[in-house]
Amino acid sequence: MYQDKTLTCKDCGADFAFTASEQEFYAEKGFTNEPGRCPECRAARKAANNRGNGGFNRRERQMFDTICSACGKETQVPFQPRGDKPVYCRDCFRPRNNW
Repeated sequence: MYQDKTLTCKDCGADFAFTASEQEFYAEKGFTNEPGRCPECRAARKAANNRGNGGFNRRERQMFDTICSACGKETQVPFQPRGDKPVYCRDCFRPRNNW
């Protein structure tokens, strides 16, 4: 059903094989686009995205200092408190949300 194809990498311009088994794998996973990068460029891009953050592809979250509305202790939250709604520390927040 599938036949090997030769594709051109959009990063380095090199030709690479998109094998029948890879095409079958893509189809099984529901991927609709062919790969745009050769295996070497895909690996380099993945390594660059994961470098320096412990393997996670996300930014360090900024935390904001505030006072818990329930117990009054100092805490940090991952959003800028606006002052129009209560803000809770971790200990007070969990019971209110059934965590």
